[in-house]
Amino acid sequence: MKNESKEVLQRFPNPEVDEGIKGNAMPKERKDLISDISLIENSNLIREKSKFEVRGEEMIEKEVRQSGNSGRVYLPPDWVGKRVKIIRID
Repeated sequence: MKNESKEVLQRFPNPEVDEGIKGNAMPKERKDLISDISLIENSNLIREKSKFEVRGEEMIEKEVRQSGNSGRVYLPPDWVGKRVKIIRID
């Protein structure tokens, strides 16, 4: 997607503008275009899965359950006070 962003910006180059007169070197249309590209690049629709390598003691795979306005995962009592890392897999 980054290459497509560069290609779009090359098709809409930043025109030379006298900042003393206009007060803004980038026209509004180009700012909107850059904003739209950023939204698309950060969208979940085009996000690829990441690969993580984690070293640890144990691993448990569980489903997150509803808990009020949040989610909850119950872990073994001997994990209390230990550091854990949570990775969403789907």
